[in-house]
Amino acid sequence: MLHISKDKIKINEDLKSFKSYQFTDIKKRFFKLNHFIVALLIIILIMMFLPWTQFVRGNGTITTLRPDQRPQTIQSPIAGRVEQWFVQEGDFVNKGDTIVYISEIRDAFFDPLLLERTDIQVKAQEMSYQSFQEKVTALNFQIEALNEERDLKLEQAENRLIQANLMVESDSIRLEAAQTDVRIAQRQLTRFENLESEGLKALSDLETKQVQYQRNLAEVISQENRLLASRNQVLNARIELSRLRAEYQDKISKAESDRFSTLSSQFNAESQLANLENRRSNIQVRSNLNYITAPQSGFINRAIQRGVGETFMEGAQIVSIMPSNVDLAVEMFVEPIDLPLVHVGESVRIIFDGWPFIFFSGWPNLSYGTFGGEIVAVEQFISENGKYRVLIAPETGEVWPEPLRAGTGARTFALLNNVPVWYELWRQINGFPQDYYGPEQRAKEQPRDMNPDLQ
Repeated sequence: MLHISKDKIKINEDLKSFKSYQFTDIKKRFFKLNHFIVALLIIILIMMFLPWTQFVRGNGTITTLRPDQRPQTIQSPIAGRVEQWFVQEGDFVNKGDTIVYISEIRDAFFDPLLLERTDIQVKAQEMSYQSFQEKVTALNFQIEALNEERDLKLEQAENRLIQANLMVESDSIRLEAAQTDVRIAQRQLTRFENLESEGLKALSDLETKQVQYQRNLAEVISQENRLLASRNQVLNARIELSRLRAEYQDKISKAESDRFSTLSSQFNAESQLANLENRRSNIQVRSNLNYITAPQSGFINRAIQRGVGETFMEGAQIVSIMPSNVDLAVEMFVEPIDLPLVHVGESVRIIFDGWPFIFFSGWPNLSYGTFGGEIVAVEQFISENGKYRVLIAPETGEVWPEPLRAGTGARTFALLNNVPVWYELWRQINGFPQDYYGPEQRAKEQPRDMNPDLQ
């Protein structure tokens, strides 16, 4: 130990009999470790060629598929004051059940007999409207009578004008005959004067012819007077005809003016009547709005207006209600880069909050506690959060848990292409996106026994 002697002590002892030495046998340990590593590498190598399902991850909440099944607030169409509640939070109400009774706060509707007084106004306006109608009818009869009387008077005046024209024609003929007699009498007188100067006719015959000639001249003057009188009658007949036309035109115009004035008053009364009837209908409908009823069957979630005597304006929210019969769906949001990979009809695995699960994203068939869904709608415009909204309904034959409620959180995995594990690792290491995989391509790669359309 002090290195005094250069001689070495040689001890021939079999160390393999000691357990501690056996435990430190490096060759044996290396042999087992090598076998384990080789086996592990073989297993990993085999796993590299196992199929892996690519997916698009998303987060969302449970909603309803139809808009009328989503939670809603019941609003008051009129301003009012809460007088009496008929429900409490958590109660189930059927469609049409009364929720709360409100009273009016506008002074225009304070009168308890407002509807009855409005009915009286409507009836009075109806009578006014009917009186105008009857006056218009009477004026129409008056105008018809004036038209008939005018036609008869004008026909009578035209007949007088015709008679006067005929009298003028007759007097003209008589005047022409008298003038002819005068010419004949003048010729006869001239012959008798010649004969009397020759002594062939007596003086008395000559005087007779002179008297006859004078008479014929007088007859001509008389016929001229008659002709002038007849022509004067023609003028009088024409003046009378014009006077009758002007007179009856004035009467008819006045009657029509009265009729148009009455029609204007009638239309005004009709307009006022329509306004009163509209007001009466509004008052009648408004009186029914004092009772706020349930628009559909559901549960009262929360009373927004509280207490009794609280006032509110039109459109104020009264209570919120959740419909009882709903078709649940998941509202998922995906990144814009993943939108081309999401199609209607794609299968989706869903994890709901509150349900235990064992999930293998690449092997959905080995997962436990997940539920199947199917994409039914993809939003065409980006949402406010910078993502696209996708609606997922239960897959055919899949039953979601009954206690699920709207608003529950959910994580979704849209299943995409099936690739080997080594390819997925290579893609993840290089940061490549998932393979673009459309519905048409998936239909081509389905087995023939799984796709009857290809058979």
